[in-house]
Amino acid sequence: MNNDLKIRKYSTEAITFEIQRRILCGDKPKKNFILVGPAGSGKGTNAEKIRDELCLCHLSTGDLLRDAVAAGTDAGKKAKPIMEAGKLVPDEIVIALINEAMDKQECKRGMILDGFPRNIPQAKKLDEMLDKKQKYIDNVIQFHVDDQELIERIEGRRVHPSSGRTYHVKFNPPKIAGKDDVTGEPLIQRKDDNAQVLKQRLDSYRKETMPILDFYSRKGMAKKIDGTGKSIKDVWADVTKLL
Repeated sequence: MNNDLKIRKYSTEAITFEIQRRILCGDKPKKNFILVGPAGSGKGTNAEKIRDELCLCHLSTGDLLRDAVAAGTDAGKKAKPIMEAGKLVPDEIVIALINEAMDKQECKRGMILDGFPRNIPQAKKLDEMLDKKQKYIDNVIQFHVDDQELIERIEGRRVHPSSGRTYHVKFNPPKIAGKDDVTGEPLIQRKDDNAQVLKQRLDSYRKETMPILDFYSRKGMAKKIDGTGKSIKDVWADVTKLL
């Protein structure tokens, strides 16, 4: 009876999709990646490509926090004013969200951590969480882009709120200006996608996040991709070499 009740929680379409996904993903390697880079460096775009290529789950710190804010959870209420000011959300909030998300069914095959860990304490905490779950990180990929290009990328970025699909008015425009390619719904520019907030993020990134590259380099995990002046296609070609 309990098993029957569990099955009824899912629609026929959801069950069919999951069966097809498992068949297609069965031969894909199980991997866990960390993507490192400032806002606009391309880590989010490539995380989605890696997710689709290897059938992994994509855990974006930013998305998890925005979902918490939208849902009005305790974590979201605490994080909202901090995020709007362009500051970093406290470790304990981020760690709790990531730890819970890693246990989702779609992450059983592997995951892409995007925006986490962002400092040495988080990296050490991640090691502890992975040890308990009997998992490990395969590669840490750093995305580097020059500051001036980052500003252009950030200010031109447009997002479909409900799906998280990302576009750029110059580098990756939608088929119809201001509209999502899939749903036709309006795209938005996030409040924190501006040069002033980016500068604050870059300062924090260089001070807190860059040191984790040394942390993972000592373990032989860190790889660097320079995306300055490169197209999305060219950067993806560099990423696939690492996969």
